[in-house]
Amino acid sequence: MTYCVGMMLDEGLVLMSDTRTNSGVDNISTFRKMYHWTVPGERIITLMTSGNLATTQSVVSQLEERNKAPSERHNTMLEAPTMFQVATVVGKLLRETIQERDADNGQTGAGQFTASIILAGQIVGMEPRLFLIYPEGNFIEASFDTPFFQIGETKYGRPIILRAYERTMSFEDAVKLLMVSFDSTLKANLSVGLPLDLLVIARDHFEPVHERRITASDPYYQAISSLWGDKLKKAFESLPDYSFYKMLPEMVE
Repeated sequence: MTYCVGMMLDEGLVLMSDTRTNSGVDNISTFRKMYHWTVPGERIITLMTSGNLATTQSVVSQLEERNKAPSERHNTMLEAPTMFQVATVVGKLLRETIQERDADNGQTGAGQFTASIILAGQIVGMEPRLFLIYPEGNFIEASFDTPFFQIGETKYGRPIILRAYERTMSFEDAVKLLMVSFDSTLKANLSVGLPLDLLVIARDHFEPVHERRITASDPYYQAISSLWGDKLKKAFESLPDYSFYKMLPEMVE
């Protein structure tokens, strides 16, 4: 399984992914799920992937091959004039890759080689943009109403983002929020695991302003994980007590 989050802020974009893949409880591996490409002063593009590992690696490899040797037949991420067209290129390639693998393996309908992608980035002269690309190749774009996307094992880490996210928050606060979201997911689902990859993209700055891999021994992650658990317990204990014997006045006949 996977957990990846892409978040839009006024300052730019913040992205985080885990690195665990598994095909059973006795076959667990670490693979990168975040990739980025830059053209200094002109564009930065980031992908995060979820789903069948062979499918996502094939998509990324084909994108990199096209970037190295562009042709008239294939538009590339580094040539597309807008992020919308970058999303179109990636979505078309994802759909074709899934269909090809399903056909080769006799799959019909929704095959077992499915995958999803979060695409983020900015091209000079335009706004930073964030997309969620579905296995069918179609996609949606983040907006003020939907300012972040998740793929993979989303349910455990979503509540904290919904409660604490603010579009005006700083990069540092956004990273702290994602740390809590990922820690909650790791605690609840063994198929999501460390290390985590983090990338911060500032508006009109066409290379990462912050990039790092967060391991289990990372002191900041350890502090967040420990303190968040303690604070949750104290918050729970501070809530009004429930009593079987003391009913509210409006409940008394």
